[in-house]
Amino acid sequence: MTLVKNRDELLLNYEGVERTLREKAIQIVEHAIEMADPEKLVKECLKFENNRIVFKNKTFEFSRAYVVAIGKAAYPMAKAAGEILGEVIADGVVVTKYGYSRSSRIGVMEVIEAGHPVPDENSMKGAMKGIEIAEKVGEKDLLILLVSGGGSALFVMPEKGITLEDKIKTYELLLKSGARIQEINTVRKHISAVKGGKFVKRVRGKVLTLIISDVVGDDLEAIASGISVKDPTTFEDAVRILKDYGVWDKIPESVRNYLERGLKGEVEETLKEEPKNVTNELICSSSKVCEFAAEKAEELGFKAKIVSSVLEGESKDVGIVLASIASEIKRSGRPFSPPVALVFGGETTVTFSGEKAGKGGPNQELALGFAKKLFESKCKNVCAIAVDTDGTDGPTDAAGGLVSHDTWERIKRKEKDPAEELMKHNAYEALKAGNALVITGPTNTNVNSMAVVLVL
Repeated sequence: MTLVKNRDELLLNYEGVERTLREKAIQIVEHAIEMADPEKLVKECLKFENNRIVFKNKTFEFSRAYVVAIGKAAYPMAKAAGEILGEVIADGVVVTKYGYSRSSRIGVMEVIEAGHPVPDENSMKGAMKGIEIAEKVGEKDLLILLVSGGGSALFVMPEKGITLEDKIKTYELLLKSGARIQEINTVRKHISAVKGGKFVKRVRGKVLTLIISDVVGDDLEAIASGISVKDPTTFEDAVRILKDYGVWDKIPESVRNYLERGLKGEVEETLKEEPKNVTNELICSSSKVCEFAAEKAEELGFKAKIVSSVLEGESKDVGIVLASIASEIKRSGRPFSPPVALVFGGETTVTFSGEKAGKGGPNQELALGFAKKLFESKCKNVCAIAVDTDGTDGPTDAAGGLVSHDTWERIKRKEKDPAEELMKHNAYEALKAGNALVITGPTNTNVNSMAVVLVL
């Protein structure tokens, strides 16, 4: 599989061991993402036999089947479902990110592209169509719900009195504050008419939800803000998060008023009991993708160590820590001896402190932080690749970055100060100057971010 479009650029002017190391880093990431192909995953687990749907050891009998697919992996997941079920599907909708589909329909299923990470009018259009389908599902029918990362922005229906613009402003304030995705989703759920299990409240028949996780720890209630699962969070949690991150007084008045009504018990809470008619199944996650990466690393001659599939923290600081571990391995053989591949999955964050933000994303910033520490440690025969598995790291066209011992110097030679760019959260421009951006385009999957550190 050739996923990385700028492979030649990433290998330009590298020779010998350094070139080989960078080539292998690219191969490991490409393999892991290929193995997490949503279409393949759905086809492996979902069967249609004797007019019944079979998932693992569970059987679902029904009169009519409906499909609602949301998220960055919605199109390939729905395509697989369409091929498996064919004319059995009575109606359906596929809501995905702009550029993440290949046609306007999959059989009877309408495909709607919408905004991500910031929702737009099409996000509401997709949610309205989804609600329409959910309310069609009779007691003897089955709704197949296909959920993947990005669904929180792509499938949006604000509660009454809250506009889409108000919801967007609230999201942007939380994003810039450094709030974790789980915390952001807690707020989203409490100002949404579909999230936090509210969507499946509308369904009278059975629901089979197949989920691809983009959330650290794979908490089902956090993936796409949990449209089909019970929600343990409360209005109190949502208000506390907004206050803890200093944005309570900055959010739109309509949002603040709605949450205050929630505190008083005047509006509906999210779903608090697991619906008996709903089956939720996780079919891929960050942990599984780490296993795929480790398998490839072993095949390429490394001892592979999955260090964490729940990696979190400030991106540039995490990059520095990972480079420090690589330096220790290189110098002392602790805690592992070379050649070793360290595999990480999870989601790091970038916190803005009021300064004008530069261009980049958490994986790019992690890579630049790694390059900084690697330069200071004077370590050769070490490289790191950090990418968002969906192919889009932050609001950029890059998936992440690939750095090695001389990346910092390469950036300097292009008359850019990498330390200053790191401080300004301008990792994209710094890595671009050092020929270190990883460009994949849409991968049609979304299983969180991953980083691989190779030490020879």
